[in-house]
Amino acid sequence: MSDAPGSRPAPTPAPAADASAEKPNYKKTILRPKTAFSMKANLVQNEPASIKRWDKLGVYDKLRHKRKADGAEPFVFHDGPPYANGDIHLGHLLNKVLKDLVVRSQSMLGKDCPYTPGWDCHGLPIEHKVMQSLTEQLGDEAKAMEPIQVRRKCKAYAEKFVKLQKGQMQRLLTMADYDDPYLTMLGKYEAGVLEVFAGMVEAGLVYRQLKPVHWSIENQTALAEAELEYYDREDTSVFVLFEVHGGQPGEHLMIWTTTPWTLPANLAVAVSPRAEYGQYDLGGGKSAWVACDLAEKVLAMGGIEAGKPSRVVRGDELVGKRYEHPFVSAAPAVAHEAYRVVTAEYVTLEDGTGMVHTAPGHGVEDWQTGVRENLGVYCPVQADGTFDATAPDWLVGKSVWAGNGLVVDRLRESGHLFHANQFDHSYPHDWRGKTPVIFRATEQWFVGVDRVLPHTDRPDHTLRERALHETAEGIDFIPGWGRNRMRGMLEGRPDWCVSRQRSWGLPIPAFFNEGDASAEPLLTPRSVKAVANTFEAKGSDAWFTMDPAGLLAGYDPATDPDAPAWCASVDDLKRLTKGRDTFDVWFESGSSWHACLRKGWRDKQAVRDDDALVPTDLYLEGSDQHRGWFQHSLLPALAVTGRPAFKRVLTHGFMVDRQGKKYSKSKGDTIEELLKKFGSDVLRWWVSSINTDNDVKVDEDYFKEAGEEYRKVRNTLRFLLGNLSDFDPGKDGHEFGDADAASVDAWALAEFDALVAGAREAYAEFRYRDVSRALFRFCNETLSSVYLSATKDRLYCDAVDSPRRRRTQTAMHAIASGLIRLLAPICPHTADEAWLALHGEDAKGSERCVHLETLPEPTGVTVAEGMAEFVNAFRVATLGDIERFRQSNDIDNPLDLGVRFNFNRAWREDGLDATDLADLLGISRFEDAEGGLEVVDLRGEPRCERSWKRDGTVRPRSDGGVLSDRDAEVLGV
Repeated sequence: MSDAPGSRPAPTPAPAADASAEKPNYKKTILRPKTAFSMKANLVQNEPASIKRWDKLGVYDKLRHKRKADGAEPFVFHDGPPYANGDIHLGHLLNKVLKDLVVRSQSMLGKDCPYTPGWDCHGLPIEHKVMQSLTEQLGDEAKAMEPIQVRRKCKAYAEKFVKLQKGQMQRLLTMADYDDPYLTMLGKYEAGVLEVFAGMVEAGLVYRQLKPVHWSIENQTALAEAELEYYDREDTSVFVLFEVHGGQPGEHLMIWTTTPWTLPANLAVAVSPRAEYGQYDLGGGKSAWVACDLAEKVLAMGGIEAGKPSRVVRGDELVGKRYEHPFVSAAPAVAHEAYRVVTAEYVTLEDGTGMVHTAPGHGVEDWQTGVRENLGVYCPVQADGTFDATAPDWLVGKSVWAGNGLVVDRLRESGHLFHANQFDHSYPHDWRGKTPVIFRATEQWFVGVDRVLPHTDRPDHTLRERALHETAEGIDFIPGWGRNRMRGMLEGRPDWCVSRQRSWGLPIPAFFNEGDASAEPLLTPRSVKAVANTFEAKGSDAWFTMDPAGLLAGYDPATDPDAPAWCASVDDLKRLTKGRDTFDVWFESGSSWHACLRKGWRDKQAVRDDDALVPTDLYLEGSDQHRGWFQHSLLPALAVTGRPAFKRVLTHGFMVDRQGKKYSKSKGDTIEELLKKFGSDVLRWWVSSINTDNDVKVDEDYFKEAGEEYRKVRNTLRFLLGNLSDFDPGKDGHEFGDADAASVDAWALAEFDALVAGAREAYAEFRYRDVSRALFRFCNETLSSVYLSATKDRLYCDAVDSPRRRRTQTAMHAIASGLIRLLAPICPHTADEAWLALHGEDAKGSERCVHLETLPEPTGVTVAEGMAEFVNAFRVATLGDIERFRQSNDIDNPLDLGVRFNFNRAWREDGLDATDLADLLGISRFEDAEGGLEVVDLRGEPRCERSWKRDGTVRPRSDGGVLSDRDAEVLGV
């Protein structure tokens, strides 16, 4: 059994003065610590046994019943669903442990905090993996598979990884309702999503339109902003001359673009209405209109010195000027009033020429200009990224990336290219396939963020305005910088494209007129709810196996005031065809506040009232979710309920390596090796000890440091438990009174009370690092360095039931009991192991569990001001004097020293005990004397052969030994 960390060795008998005489051996008289709480944690081997024990005891369910029986205040905490794909990685370690700290600490604060874990199961990444596997097995036959066949494969894939990740999360010692998680592919969840969608349809926020969206060529589907990642890419920048129609000979407009492949779809040139534009001579009978502020820089690229322009006009004076397309002979049939100059407020003079090539089929701002100017929408690019038959014949069938070079070559040959150069820039890529995306106009379903909400206090509030209002005033952000980050993303976001072109997803329940494709689709609140009822009973596979009438069972268009005119009766349902779009997975996960909390898993929540469930008390995710799950939960909740989905948003950073590079699942950064090396409690201790507000650097050395800290805490607990083996708090407990205020035990309890108060507050405010640091300092400094070192002599050498020893054990029991509970949310296995040891019970037979308890309250024990002053000020200063005296006099053992000092009046009045003071200094004797501090060499005095002390009472005893009065009295000699 080791001694308390940082304390002196346990006393052992001194050598006999006469080697020939038989001297007493006092070793067996020392009250050594005894505990089943071992020094070696063996976390990797023992933690799985704890998981099994908790499962057998049904700890999660017991805790829920216990809190409900106590009438506990509810704490509604909702899990953002991870994606059911691959092993969990270092990011999950951070995220899942932080969430578990919330669940455990709020529960131990006495609140009812149920936690239903979830998984995001639909979407492109799973379908992509499944199709890759099927293609390897079946070749081209895989592409011909029916959607329902693909879906069944995807479902099996998702189920496999839900099971895998569930086990891995439990191995991290997280506590949740793992027997009944919410999965976005379950029928009752899907029905909840459709109910949210019905509410948004009812609010008038949902519309369908031909509009450019981010398009993944590799996966042939629309993407949302949250599904993009930005990487550097080399592209071609071109300055192109558009000849002015009916203008002066050689007059041109000079445009600039970084996407030459979009030039076939050009329908207009946009200028800034207030900027000045000049007509500059290019030589060779050519001139070009360029923004005056950019002319010098632009013309220099062509080797031309910008002289004085022949004409200068404001941008709005150029409006209506027409031009010839450089290689398209006639405007496409869908275009109206094409090939003319228009104005646009987004045109700036930072780069380019101040004249913006406008292709409404390939950009959101271009599209907005096209709508305003009645230009039409033209997009000659197909889903696979190749040009269709409406493009120039030399581009038909070519990819857009090949089109870049072909367009540049054609412009150079025709004399319309003024300048071209290669440049590197940040470009959007598909977040899963990591391939570049394009803007492409397609028919998609959108949620209009600038449409007016019908149920707000202000009738002119749009969804965007309401979201900005709530993020400014109604929602707390931890850390605070999250507020501006999320508001910035809300301010600049486009309408939400909620449709995707996938088989594995939740179908958007839109029906079309079989005989008139241009007719308004059937998509009303009532029709959506009817499909929701079908999905709840049969799952969304029903969309692919049932006819429209069956999907709409119970729905009668005749009673639906929102049904389109062509669908007026039940008979008209026979003319319906089903849409082929599925929901953006962000819409599915963003509806979880309803689909999980208020619908499918409502009976598992702390409250039943929808108004109490939403907004929830807390959402917690990584910083990328300001544009992801946080935002896509906020918008539907505001649209449907008028309230945000959450009261607080707690954000953590990414895990990055020493070079700052992000760890991720796609890089294979799983945590299996770390678990094998360190165990979950050490990893959890590390998570609790770091600042998670920003990105977190990870290196194995950091986990080793966490392991050292963990061992310090564990050994401190072990010392406490070992010295309580003969203590029964009910029988041996000491009642602290005024007379005890001057004791070192009262000081320790006062320090413990400060720890408890601070830790409770920090837990309540989700400041887990503050808890971890406070626990470590208390164990390492307050206990090991001071209190345990000071009380070790009495624990080992006093009579087993001496009042002083029992008082110290009473304090230690209170500290151990509280310390274990404070540690429980962070290190669940270790805390439960220590809790059983504290109560003298074995894990195999006990139903006791620390995770059913609450955090400790302060003991309320008062400490004399003089004792606090002695420990916190005088002791610190005096230890330096003692150490210097030892070094200069070659004294190894501080028990060979004493200290003389004149007690001040406060110390005398407080009744400080000289033995306590000596123990606090680690010396044999503290004497009251006139004058200043004096360190005294006691080696000339006899030393107790049992305790090693030279306290002035040591002398030969009847058993032949040399003992102090205290030790002789204990032994009865």
